[in-house]
Order: sequence, then structure tokens, then C-alpha cells
Amino acid sequence: MTRPAERFGDPSAEVLQGAAAAFGLLASPMRLHIVWILAQGDCDVTGLAERVGATLPAVSQHLAKLKLAGLVHARREGRRQVYLVDDPGVVTVVRVMVDQLGGVEPPAGDGRGGGRRDGEPLPVQRLGRGPAVSRGARGLGA
Repeated sequence: MTRPAERFGDPSAEVLQGAAAAFGLLASPMRLHIVWILAQGDCDVTGLAERVGATLPAVSQHLAKLKLAGLVHARREGRRQVYLVDDPGVVTVVRVMVDQLGGVEPPAGDGRGGGRRDGEPLPVQRLGRGPAVSRGARGLGA
């Protein structure tokens, strides 16, 4: 029987290095949040700062790093710089990870509240030495 690694071959050291660098950039909660927002649609730095709850300079610094890595792109609309994620692979990775670790809270004011569909909060599990994370229904097991 052929194992998956044998069937597909191993990625090159260069590919693994690039993937590790991209994951390293996404290891920052604020950068991950920015990519999540941009995966939903284009946004300028002011809108991003409001959504992530950070200052304009802080968001601009994170965007600069994401742009250098090629994870985020910008275009000019008049006097505004609008940011976007146009790589469907990046969007997929971020969405899968967020979904696996507890999903997304519904927008405020929709009457459903956060947590599971039955209204109960999501259970919290500690993974290694990192912060506690919520487990979704399809997340980290029962």
C-alpha cells in the first residue's frame, strides 16, 4: 500500500521554508484577523483598524509585512489605499483554521449569541502551552 507522502513526493526545502514563513506571519492574531477580514472583501486601513481594534500605525505595519510576503495586495481608489487578499489558497487556509478552532461568532445584534447552535458556549481546551482555544463541533474532537 502506498503512503500519501510516497504518492505525492515531499515538497522541496524552498517550498517548506516559504510555507513556514507564511505561517509565521499568520501566527500574529492581529495579522490573522486582518487576513480574515480581507478574505471577506476589500477594505482600507481605517476600516481594518476599526474592526481589529488597533491604531492606524499598528495596522499599517502589519499590512506592510503581509504585503512584503505577498499575502495581501493593495490598489489605489482615489486618495485611499484599499487592501485585498486575492490568493484563494490563503483564504482557504485561514478559513479552515478558524473553522477548526471554533468557528466565527455571529455579528452582534442578530439574536443568536456566540457559541454552539443550541446557544451554549463552546467548550475551551488548552493546547500545549499556548492560549486556551474554543473547540467547534467539527473542531478538535469530543
